[in-house]
Amino acid sequence: TQPEQSRVTINEWVATQTESRIKDLIAPGVITPQTALVLTNAIYLNAAWKTPFDPGTRDAPFKRIDGSSVTVKMMNQVASLRAKETAAYVAVALPYQDERLSLLVVVPKEGSYAALEASLTGATLTQIVASLEAQPVIVNLPRFKFDYPMSLKPALSAMGMPVAFEEGAADFSGMSPASLYIQAVVHKAFIAVAEKGTEAAAATAVVIGDESAPQGLFVNADRPFLFFLRDEPTGAILFMGRVMDPSL
Repeated sequence: TQPEQSRVTINEWVATQTESRIKDLIAPGVITPQTALVLTNAIYLNAAWKTPFDPGTRDAPFKRIDGSSVTVKMMNQVASLRAKETAAYVAVALPYQDERLSLLVVVPKEGSYAALEASLTGATLTQIVASLEAQPVIVNLPRFKFDYPMSLKPALSAMGMPVAFEEGAADFSGMSPASLYIQAVVHKAFIAVAEKGTEAAAATAVVIGDESAPQGLFVNADRPFLFFLRDEPTGAILFMGRVMDPSL
C-alpha cells in the first residue's frame, strides 16, 4: 500500500549491506500497489590481495576494441602466480589474502577477443583454470571500477522460466494462496580493483625500466580482457565481467 516508502526502505537496506556501493537498486515505479512481495539479496566483498601490487601506478595506453587508445592507471606486480599463455590468450590467477578466493584475468591476444568470448563456456573456463601453472609472472593490470545495473527478466525468460512472469499463469501456491507472479527481477553489481585489493587507494608511480625488468611470463592487460572472481574450493564464480575501457 506504500510503494515509494517500501522502495526507499529496501534501497536503504541494500546500501547498508554493501557499504553504500550499491544505491537505488529499485528504481521508482518498479514497486506498485499490486506488489505483494519483494525478495532482496545483497552480497559485498572487500578483499585484499595476497601479494599487493606495487604501491603506485603509471600512466599507460589501453587499446580499445575499436583500435583507439585511452590513457589509464596501470598497476604492476611481479610474483609467483598460476598462469598460462596460449596462442589465443594469456591468463593469470591473482589470489586474495583469503586464498579461497582469486581473480582470474584472461587477456585475449590481439584480434582474438570476439572469438574467445564467443567460445567461453563453463567447460572451457574450467579448462583454462586447470591449465594454469605456478611460475614467475609480471602483471600489468589497469585499475578499474564500475557498476552495472540490469533487468534479469528477459534473460530468465529466455532461459526457460517465462511463465513465472505471467499474471494468471504463474504458480507460487507453495509460497502463498494469493495469485502471485514475478513483476521484475533487478540486479546491480559493483566492483573496484586497485593496488591493495578491491577498495585500495593510489600512491606514487613506479616505472620498471627495461634494463632492470624481471624475467617471467608477461601478462599485460593493456587491451580488453575478462575477469572472474572465483571461489577456489568449489570453482563457483561469484562475479564476472569484461573490461573494455578502464577509464570510464
